[in-house]
Amino acid sequence: MSFIMEETKNKLKSPGDDLVFFVNGKKITEKNAEPEKTLLTYLRRSLGLTGTKLGCAEGGCGACTVMVSKYHPHQNQIIHYAVNACLAPLCSLHHCAVTTVEGIGSVASKLHPVQERIAKAHGSQCGFCTPGIVMSMYALLRNNPQPNMHDIQEAFQGNLCRCTGYRPILEGYRTFAKDGGCCGGKGQTNGCCMTNGHVQEHVSDNSTLPAEKLYDQSEFMPLDPTQEIIFPPELMSLSKQPQRKLRFVGERVLWIQPCSLEELLELKATYPNAKLVVGNTEVGIEMKFKKLLYPVILAPAYIPELNTIQHTQDGIQVGASVTLTVLGDVLHAAVKKLPAHQTEVFKAVLEQLRWFAGQQIRNVAAVGGNIMTASPISDLNPVFMAAGCKLTVMSKGEKRVLEMDDKFFPGYRKTILKPEEILLSIEIPYTRKGQYFSAFKQSPRKEDDIAIVTCGMNVLFKEQSNTVQSIRISYGGMAPVTVLATATCNRLLNRQWNKELLEEACASLAEEMILSPSAPGGMVTYRRTLTISFFYKFFLTVQHKLALDLQMEGLTVEDVRPECATATELFQLDSPSSVQLYQAVPAGHNSEDVVGQPIMHLSALKQATGEAIYCDDIPCYENELHLALVTSTKAHALIKSIDTSDAMAVPGVVAFVSARDIPGSNMTGPVVYDETVFADDKVTCVGHIVGAIVADTQAHAQRAAKAVKISYEELQPVIVTIQDAIANKSFFQPVRSIERGEVAQGFKDSDHILHGEMHIGGQEQFYLETNCTLAVPRGEDGEMELFVSTQSASKTQALVAKALGVPANRVVCRVKRMGGGFGGKESRSTILSTVVAVAAHTVKRPVRCMLDRDEDMLVTGGRHPFFGHYKVGYMNDGRVMALDVTLYSNAGNSLDLSLSILERALFHMDNSYNIPNIRGTGYMCKTNLPSNSAFRGFGGPQGMMIAESWMSDVALSCGLPAEEVRRMNMYKEGDFTPFNQCLDQFTIDRCWEECLQLSEFKKRKDAVEQYNRQHRWTKRGLSIIPTKFGISFTAVFLNQAGALVLVYSDGSVLLTHGGTEMGQGLHTKMVQVASKTLGIPCSKIHITETSTNTVPNTSPTAASASSDLNGMAVYNACQTLLQRLQPYKDKNPKGCWEDWVNAAYFDRVNLSANGFYKTPDLGYDFDSNSGRPFNYFSYGVAVSEVEIDCLTGSHKNLHTSIVMDVGKSLNPALDIGQVEGGFMQGLGLFTLEELRYSPDGYLYTRGPGMYKIPAFGDIPIELKVSLLRDAPNDKAIFSSKAVGEPPLFLAASVFYAIKDAITAARAESGLTGPFRLDSPATPERIRNACEDKFTKMCPPADPGTFTPWAVQV
Repeated sequence: MSFIMEETKNKLKSPGDDLVFFVNGKKITEKNAEPEKTLLTYLRRSLGLTGTKLGCAEGGCGACTVMVSKYHPHQNQIIHYAVNACLAPLCSLHHCAVTTVEGIGSVASKLHPVQERIAKAHGSQCGFCTPGIVMSMYALLRNNPQPNMHDIQEAFQGNLCRCTGYRPILEGYRTFAKDGGCCGGKGQTNGCCMTNGHVQEHVSDNSTLPAEKLYDQSEFMPLDPTQEIIFPPELMSLSKQPQRKLRFVGERVLWIQPCSLEELLELKATYPNAKLVVGNTEVGIEMKFKKLLYPVILAPAYIPELNTIQHTQDGIQVGASVTLTVLGDVLHAAVKKLPAHQTEVFKAVLEQLRWFAGQQIRNVAAVGGNIMTASPISDLNPVFMAAGCKLTVMSKGEKRVLEMDDKFFPGYRKTILKPEEILLSIEIPYTRKGQYFSAFKQSPRKEDDIAIVTCGMNVLFKEQSNTVQSIRISYGGMAPVTVLATATCNRLLNRQWNKELLEEACASLAEEMILSPSAPGGMVTYRRTLTISFFYKFFLTVQHKLALDLQMEGLTVEDVRPECATATELFQLDSPSSVQLYQAVPAGHNSEDVVGQPIMHLSALKQATGEAIYCDDIPCYENELHLALVTSTKAHALIKSIDTSDAMAVPGVVAFVSARDIPGSNMTGPVVYDETVFADDKVTCVGHIVGAIVADTQAHAQRAAKAVKISYEELQPVIVTIQDAIANKSFFQPVRSIERGEVAQGFKDSDHILHGEMHIGGQEQFYLETNCTLAVPRGEDGEMELFVSTQSASKTQALVAKALGVPANRVVCRVKRMGGGFGGKESRSTILSTVVAVAAHTVKRPVRCMLDRDEDMLVTGGRHPFFGHYKVGYMNDGRVMALDVTLYSNAGNSLDLSLSILERALFHMDNSYNIPNIRGTGYMCKTNLPSNSAFRGFGGPQGMMIAESWMSDVALSCGLPAEEVRRMNMYKEGDFTPFNQCLDQFTIDRCWEECLQLSEFKKRKDAVEQYNRQHRWTKRGLSIIPTKFGISFTAVFLNQAGALVLVYSDGSVLLTHGGTEMGQGLHTKMVQVASKTLGIPCSKIHITETSTNTVPNTSPTAASASSDLNGMAVYNACQTLLQRLQPYKDKNPKGCWEDWVNAAYFDRVNLSANGFYKTPDLGYDFDSNSGRPFNYFSYGVAVSEVEIDCLTGSHKNLHTSIVMDVGKSLNPALDIGQVEGGFMQGLGLFTLEELRYSPDGYLYTRGPGMYKIPAFGDIPIELKVSLLRDAPNDKAIFSSKAVGEPPLFLAASVFYAIKDAITAARAESGLTGPFRLDSPATPERIRNACEDKFTKMCPPADPGTFTPWAVQV
């Protein structure tokens, strides 16, 4: 072995070949291609093409999507496909042409229709995901200029967006579809919707509200396929020449691309431990996240024998390098052509491929890689195993054929191939008459997700009978390897396919498919139940097919009962339809006045072309260095020693920075200084920042950071969960409470009292752009300039100055835009900025750090998990008389903003219900987790979620319809909240009535009840939920804002204000406000950035209040300027803006003004329960309908209607975007997103692979959003209202619709009354709550008898 290592080292010293490829039509010859470098790093750092973004580095978010084109000799054509640049190795692109977002169009020259339409349809908010989505769509159109909606949805399976809620993206791109504007008459009462979903919608029978369009489709440029970039002719001739072996030599890795099978086998004999890489979708992840190093990589992608596809007499033989996309195409063609009974296995493989990763991964991942990776949760291996596929393997001297059976995988991620062998091909067999095959996969999210359990099931019957001749059942996710259920299968031989067989099979599977209660992956009860549920689905599917097939032979066997039929249906994704309603500006309105108009986000076009600059897109400085964090691996420990010797030996490393390098103070924190910049002697969470490495490249810095060795002395207790904190009395002070009325008397007067509790999981912000800071020391007087992706420029400035020991006037913090924030960059962004600033100060050179997704998720914390315990007193008719609720939040290892968050949760513990006697108490749990922080809603959604939980319990206990109980308890105009604030301009009753009409609630409810009577294994549920959200920072001093307006002598205006742009369109709204106030067009006004040297002491852009505060400050500054210009207007009334400005300038008038605003009459006192915490409230109501699969726990969002009161909207397009985006984030919070921690505080979910945010397929199939009409708000700028956070909670309507559906499922098992359902309502929780005969077979282990893999924090 050592001899081979030496030889490899010598090989690494000899020079490699030239890599030749094209980018956007330009030829590139790379002399020293580095095998470890990805295409993304090369594009961004070597070519300066920063349009392509880094979102996750694991192929899970699509932000880095580019198109690769190559001439394919085996298909004799040029193929175009979308790939994840973050995984594509640079060395794999020899003789390829790469097209990036910059290559297809620009604002400066000419936009491509794909770029124009996403921008004009309002499909780009923060814009960080936009280039990737643009390129996915572009690649689709290059292959298929007239796609249908299904193709478009499929193209986006590998793309995520956190801002828009996806609807406007699909709608803008629907205009390319051949089934374009038409929804097929679904849900449209008046026929066709060729106006692209914006129809005149019948809200009630007699009143039609005209729906205004948010954009004009007729303005879109047509798509002209003849105008696309051509494939470089030089590449065409290069590709047709005979290929030769290529070698690329890197710092640590040798990459060899053999051109023949002989060469490959020779190399594999020489380097038996070499990895074969085609798509790099697995090895790339291992090298990055599992710290594995493979010194030799062989790239067999172009070897003819590994790419062949042959039809044999037994099936289809597929070469191991064939990509999953090509495999899918081949099988689709076979299914179309061959008789149905022959293609059962092919259809099962296709069903698994439908949900296999995203399009970008399927385009490059090879079928052989999927087998050889030997993942225990592979989607395809159980299918191949159940089908008994034949594998041809080869080494230098021999070729053998293996059957894929239970001996093929001897251990975790191992196969029985010898080190020198390679997999040549796989044969997928035909099926025959009387043979049936199914495949199933269950994952948290339908699209692009890792499986929880997968399976393949194969049964063959004796001729013309229902007697089992042979059966094979294979599962993934039930052991460290893919397994066969041999014992169960043996029991079923020669048995008739009937109820007795089913019962025996289920009992046998429950015995055979056991899991240790501490099994990795957790969800043990659910996984065991799934193995049985899948078999039941298979049983019914086969029973139905068998009945039909035997009937043709003249034999009668029992068919499936109609109420069970839906259990056999495969999941279908319908294409979504939508309606947006808002109050258009009245006719005859001054067209110059843009307030109230749906104008496009001002940066949308730049975002769609990749020209918008984010923090990490700033070109590198001459002598810039990169930083990587060194973080703790223990949750609670003393640091004994730090050994950096190995780290400092890594090439390019300049320094290790730690607490001893801080010139100022190591103490930091947004409110109280209870944190450190670098951990000094003790760490209090996994991910605690201990130090940082500074090096010449990011790769070197990260490699060195992993080489730092820290030895710890572990401390007890390690407190991770809220329950741990309660047991250890580990709380931050103070404990908060709000009380009104006579609570004890209220309970005495009630007819009934119920107790309940609920846990609400946390949530990762998952802004597409991770935290990023670039610090540039200015070299004199301790000055430093910071470019930061933050919502709090002033807080960043203050904390950096504190760490550097200089006054704040030496530090400038500049924010151009953020790729999303959602609260995650309000206070936690400073933990990175202070570290980078200290490093820059230490090395006296510019230092940059953009965190990788896994680091960002580890160190920054997220939304606070909450646990609520309540006692409710209520009357027989459902009226609630008294409530006592206790809230616990998991604050993490420091206070951060937890107190304000807890206070907001208490302020919203009533949601929209008037409870005469109420008491709420809140505790902040101090735990050994990274400090949790702000996230859209800021505690409000958690407080209201607990309220809806007891409301739902009361309705279930009384046996009354939930909507009636909610309506009866709702506030009315003039009522007082528990904190004694009067509700005036109260519109929630109007929202409620309009939402009932918009959703046709009564009709929908009857339909749901009828559906549930007719179906046993799928159930539908319906729910209507109101929300009331208080607008203002609860910390009074933050309710202030400043603006600076500069008018230049040519009449152009430069506007700066205290708010930051993170996609919410704040800058756009501020330009609209200035435009209306000054009476000039938007084109004359420009905002360049937010910076601490133009507007000082700004509040963070948070609490939904930024338009209110900054809008008033901008208005104030503009009014000052207007007063100064008034004399010149009076002198020259016929003149224009430029004339007046010019006259004033020559008359030496000050043409700059700063504006300021503070919200009046605010301030609340907890001790006396008096004062006004909020300036006003935003209101909304949502109705949602869902369908759940009672056997698997999956659910579909069928319908959502939202009515939102946003006052008089400043910009309906942006406001509807906020409503939909907030709703989708809430949908993630309440149904999908689950942060999973080990019992010792280690976060498992560190990226899009394991942490699932909503994808394109999660939006409600029918979505209606209406902004309430005629509801001006006199307390904010131009009668508008805040819109950022309030809509998020409306997604609780989906959660309670799911709970309604589960109630119907439980009724089938004779279970009634309240039951506990924690949030998020994941498939696991839904399935376990739908108790039935199958769940009884898999009882959970008793708590305390085992250590769970993950705990509920």
